[in-house]
Amino acid sequence: MKTKWSIYVVLLALAASSALADEEKKANMAMKPYKGSAEFERIKSLAGKWLGTMDGQKMDLEYTIVAGGSAVMERTFVGTPMEMVTLYNDKAGKLALTHYCMLHNRPHLLLTDSDENSVSLKLDENGEIDAKKESHMNALVLTFVSDDEIEQKWTHVINGEAQEAHAIKFKRVKKKAKDPQTTKTKR
Repeated sequence: MKTKWSIYVVLLALAASSALADEEKKANMAMKPYKGSAEFERIKSLAGKWLGTMDGQKMDLEYTIVAGGSAVMERTFVGTPMEMVTLYNDKAGKLALTHYCMLHNRPHLLLTDSDENSVSLKLDENGEIDAKKESHMNALVLTFVSDDEIEQKWTHVINGEAQEAHAIKFKRVKKKAKDPQTTKTKR
């Protein structure tokens, strides 16, 4: 009787592990790489660290692909009290972003135009910003100068009036190659 019971338990365990393996296989198949709009895929190509200047002030910028490749997180003034985060994603098949600003708000911008060298986004009028009363980032033109150089032009609105956009030029920070003479091998 114990032998029959042992065989039953083993068969039950095999069936359960087979079902779990099938579920894991289905889950892995569902995790196909995310492919977004051409503009979003271009934003993904910015992954890495960047350095730039605006009005003589040095700025750092960092792009990280997150959420299974369906969003790109941009961080500015990393590690400072002025740090800001911008999340890029596709909304209804078009590039969009949410800018978490040091002004304590989060304007949503939608793609208005693009070409092979730039993307332009403007405030989503259906968002939560009161554009006439609240200071906010209203527009962004991101220009791809080269694979290693970009320019951002943010338009800031104060008291309902658009301010002059300032160009911020960034260059990609290249990873330093390891010097073979300083690399030690373990023995």
